[in-house]
Amino acid sequence: MILQDNKELDFNYQALIIPADAQGAQRDTLARLLEDGTIEKIDQLDIQVSELIKITHPAQKFDKQALHEKTAAFFNENQRERYGNWVYYHWRRQLIRILAQDDFENLRTSRNRYKIKDEEQQHLYTKKIGVIGLSVGQSVALSLAMERSFGELRIADFDTLELSNMNRIRTGLYSLGVKKVWVVAREIAEIDPFLKVTIYDEGITDENIKDFFERDGGIDLLVEECDSLPIKIKSRLMAKAMRIPVVMDTSDRGMMDIERFDQDPDRPIFHGYLKKFGEETTLPDKLADNYREILLAILHFEQLSERLKYSMSEIGKTITTWPQLASSVIMGGAMGAHYARMILLDQNVPSNRFYVDLDAIN
Repeated sequence: MILQDNKELDFNYQALIIPADAQGAQRDTLARLLEDGTIEKIDQLDIQVSELIKITHPAQKFDKQALHEKTAAFFNENQRERYGNWVYYHWRRQLIRILAQDDFENLRTSRNRYKIKDEEQQHLYTKKIGVIGLSVGQSVALSLAMERSFGELRIADFDTLELSNMNRIRTGLYSLGVKKVWVVAREIAEIDPFLKVTIYDEGITDENIKDFFERDGGIDLLVEECDSLPIKIKSRLMAKAMRIPVVMDTSDRGMMDIERFDQDPDRPIFHGYLKKFGEETTLPDKLADNYREILLAILHFEQLSERLKYSMSEIGKTITTWPQLASSVIMGGAMGAHYARMILLDQNVPSNRFYVDLDAIN
């Protein structure tokens, strides 16, 4: 098995996981990767095993010698050369040694416990989350990945990373010109190669929106963070029709929207702010003549910060689009991940629009 022959993975953003005890073609691939002098090898397996021992013996305090002996005993039971996995990241040219999957997942989530109970963690692994738009959406996606709060994450964005995006999207200069979906999928794979991430690198379109929502049983929750007003509306109409809850952060004054179409499929989209424009299913057809008015109604213009109000008056004059700050985007990502997790765990999260306005805290 050579990398070019692997049709199941896209090495632009997916990691290749090879068991340390692989046989046949996988074993040949691993041998070639290990022999390749252009690939960096990182083997910190002993440190991972030592930490695994600590979390499985929480009442015991290990000194250096005792931990060394326990680690040696672990490898007496689990032959080091055959235990765990190697993970190859083609975009980084790195081959990294990690624990066996069950041990890896146990250790990775050990500091979630009991903020997230074990049965809740397992429940979250059965859930599919869709994320549209990868500015605030990137922060939500990475927070969800770090907490392991999903079984599958579907991410959609048509754009590539530009330098001006890096005032709020956490990545490095090496990502310039790279598709945003690749940037996010790569980072998730680097955190946890076992997580399933499905990408839609054309963004959400009329041609793929049904697949995004319905594939393999459909998504359980939508995080909507895109800039496209037509997609904002169309994605909500589909979420409403399918009784899927929607979470959205708008990175001004910490504005958070939660729409529980799963609990109330008759509630109007955007909390009824667009009622004056008529039947909501006709809204996409009315955008050509009412784009600005509909946008301002969604944002509830009177509630925007004074600086964002001024910024919007300068679009097309001194700036090209509305500003977003990393501090606001990161906070929005945290809130989005938090409420997504609560909803998926059937905790009490009603439909609402509210503000977590740091400027208002004295």
